[in-house]
Amino acid sequence: MTETQDFRPFETRLDRDRTQRQLADTLAGGDDGELFLEHVRSESLVFDDRRLKSAAFNVSEGFGLRAVRDEAVGYAHSTEISEAAITRASDIVRLAVGDGGRVMAPDPAATNRRVSSDGDPTTDAEFATKIRTLAEIDAFARAQDRRVVQVTVRLGASFQHVEILRPGGGFFRDLRPLALLSVSVIVERNGRRETGQAGTGGRYGLVHLLAPERWQAQVREALRIALVNLDAEPAPAGVMPVALGPGWPGVLLHEAVGHGLEGDFNRKETSVFSGLMGQRVAAPGVTVIDDGTIVDRRGSIAIDDEGTPTERTVLIEDGILVGYMQDRQNARLMDTRPTGNGRRQGFAHTPMPRMTNTIMLAGPGDPADVVADMSDGIHAVGFGGGQVDITNGKFVFSCTEAYRVKNGRREAPIRGATLIGDGATALKGIRAVGNDMELDPGIGNCGKNGQWVPVGVGQPTLLIDGLTVGGSAL
Repeated sequence: MTETQDFRPFETRLDRDRTQRQLADTLAGGDDGELFLEHVRSESLVFDDRRLKSAAFNVSEGFGLRAVRDEAVGYAHSTEISEAAITRASDIVRLAVGDGGRVMAPDPAATNRRVSSDGDPTTDAEFATKIRTLAEIDAFARAQDRRVVQVTVRLGASFQHVEILRPGGGFFRDLRPLALLSVSVIVERNGRRETGQAGTGGRYGLVHLLAPERWQAQVREALRIALVNLDAEPAPAGVMPVALGPGWPGVLLHEAVGHGLEGDFNRKETSVFSGLMGQRVAAPGVTVIDDGTIVDRRGSIAIDDEGTPTERTVLIEDGILVGYMQDRQNARLMDTRPTGNGRRQGFAHTPMPRMTNTIMLAGPGDPADVVADMSDGIHAVGFGGGQVDITNGKFVFSCTEAYRVKNGRREAPIRGATLIGDGATALKGIRAVGNDMELDPGIGNCGKNGQWVPVGVGQPTLLIDGLTVGGSAL
């Protein structure tokens, strides 16, 4: 067993029965709460310009104690897992719940679901093997094309062990491996440089990513994108139809739509989707789900960070808003049920409604026909960073790979394209949904209120009318 798998705080440092009684006394005046314990091992390696640039390894553990009453939350955390530390935390969080007389929310249902493969990604390969593989990736990339001038490779691995104790005695445990490989290639021709990036990852051992067939595919894809951009022309500007490719372009859906469907924003009526339950918010044929149960996917977890089993939650069905993503607190205040979306970055953070794997389901359209139906627009295949205002859904996204489309034919690649619009209008402007739904390669992270969690996205090819394209072409 690894050190992480040996993390058994109620066998080595705490008496479970005594801790449970203390937890029940602490939360007696509240509606909900839990003791969240966590142990995490993580490793990060960066190989850049033919050498190992950085190598970091970290082990952290601690607990978070939460008390909830109505909208108030008391929270205390510590890196010391002991009865004394929990007693000190109890004195703090008890202030948020006041006197007794409340009925504690029932425990989540138990589950034995597994959504990740066995293995600890931080220990399943020797350090020398990792370094040797990074050097092989660098050499392989340079051998593919003489225009390659720089290669950067990143390996990331973590293993998180979570245990949750509730005041009623409910006990929940989850083991969460996570591995990531990212390759960035810079090419140069006649003084012009362009970059291409590709990556893959998921909830499995790092050895899956060290196999040559896996990393060679990422190198070839990163190089392909870089060479495409080397021939790219300045992007046009104006309002025009935009076709989005399958898979990773679903990050636009995640940001522009997904956050607006999280329970806290809708309870506080700060989302553009607030008060629209049961109404049409998207074009017919558009169905959006959040699914934390997909095996080995980056955003999947067996239980959320409150102990609620994850599920396949339908958010938009055939264009109609039918659900929100909920944690326990917001679900109770909105008189509905939690959906397994209560997530936190770690023991030092409180849970809140967060996405897992947010996906638009496939439609009936042939992807080739989706592009062929465009008279003048762009086909956006890859995305970089973006910004979104949750209150109105307005977004700005940069394209890392895109093409001009004229008279139904995809023409030259373009560079410098940004997509500007708002999620609510974009959903209703969807004119075609392809039958080629893909999940992203497993590289996504999501930020909210200063917390970061791993997530996944997915979608088929889409055709959206009337997005504003920012470009530099005259």
